[in-house]
Amino acid sequence: MIGPTLAQKDTAMNRTALDHRDGAVDLRGILVSDDMRSGRRPGLVLFPDARGINSHALECADRLAALGFAVLVADLYGGGITARDIVHARELMGALRSDVTRWRARAEAARQALVQQGIVDPARVAAIGYCFGGTTALELGRSGAPLAALVTFHGGLASPRPEDARNIRARVLVCHGAADVLVPMTVLASFQEEMSKTNVDWQVHVYGSAAHGFTNAELDRDPLPGHAYHRGAEQRSWAAMLRLFDETFGAIG
Repeated sequence: MIGPTLAQKDTAMNRTALDHRDGAVDLRGILVSDDMRSGRRPGLVLFPDARGINSHALECADRLAALGFAVLVADLYGGGITARDIVHARELMGALRSDVTRWRARAEAARQALVQQGIVDPARVAAIGYCFGGTTALELGRSGAPLAALVTFHGGLASPRPEDARNIRARVLVCHGAADVLVPMTVLASFQEEMSKTNVDWQVHVYGSAAHGFTNAELDRDPLPGHAYHRGAEQRSWAAMLRLFDETFGAIG
């Protein structure tokens, strides 16, 4: 099983800016690791939601680092930009989504930056993502990137190139809210149909009454249309992810 929970272990989380590039674009991700651990460990690329690197993503990275992973919170927009508001987030997200080849290359730049770190075992790397970040994780998988596992939380599931699902090399877990009006169940059904035509090891967990953004407790304080936090879905989806990592990576020293 993967290590103790965050509450069970004293940790010294280290957040370090990790500068890298995608062509001419300067990127600044945040590498999160546990300084109390030594040696190589599995690596996770964590793609945040459309706002860019934010407190939700960093808190999730802290929890995962405490379990023994090295986590890169990816900078998808360049320069570590965080959206000013939802309108700005949609602009940033839309610009990246407009070119799927560039979008996938941006995600791959993050994966490459992670595996080049001395603390990361390059043979044990996964990608996870939230909302737009979950969609990005799937696009990285569809590119054929060498990932061991891939997890998306309330992410968009449609792709400009759905036929590329056959390229996915990772074990895939999709965590989806049954009450998600932004990614309705009809889209989930299409995704499952696409995946059923492949040899990919995939699974879908659907959480009743959960809306888009169900993992983000900040929504209780700053609500968004069509979004809502759901504590039960958050806890169950996190546990499902850890089970997949147990299965994929085994014990983490």
